[in-house]
Amino acid sequence: MTRIVVALQNDFADWEPALLMAAARYYLGCQVLTASPDGKPVISMGGLKVTPDICFAEITPERFDALVIPGGYAWEKGEAFDFTDMAKAFRSENKVLAGICAAASALAAAGVLDDVAHTGNSLVSHQRYQAYRGSALYRNQPQAVLDRGIVTAAGSAPDTFAMEVLKALDLWTPEAEAELSGFAAEHH
Repeated sequence: MTRIVVALQNDFADWEPALLMAAARYYLGCQVLTASPDGKPVISMGGLKVTPDICFAEITPERFDALVIPGGYAWEKGEAFDFTDMAKAFRSENKVLAGICAAASALAAAGVLDDVAHTGNSLVSHQRYQAYRGSALYRNQPQAVLDRGIVTAAGSAPDTFAMEVLKALDLWTPEAEAELSGFAAEHH
């Protein structure tokens, strides 16, 4: 069974991982767990109170096939968790690593986007981090980007973000495509 962990923190953008979580769990039979820094409940930007399954210390590439990090206002408030070690661990084990919105910039800050094609809210948002060296591989496009197991997206692309994470996990089946394509139909 494919195991996905979604790393949540206060003020996470609840719409960004929602489609992926529902499709993976409900349609594809994956185990989807949520985590918070200390295992205590977190509250999303939309006011959803989520009681996580585990704390961040329990997130390891040995335990999960994918780490998904949604964006949100924690970065703007200067309260975001530093995902550097976690991101590097998943990358070094060739596990799927996915960041959307501000979390894509957090992956840039961690140095894991320096040698893969990627996107995000903007190139400028990535370049705010001195450690980022991937500008030449940035793709200025509205859809999510998948390259060598790393998925990035702007906050406005939860549909293609979900699709690319499923592709990275080899779960992009005709059933998955049929279920998810309906959510993006208004954009075609």
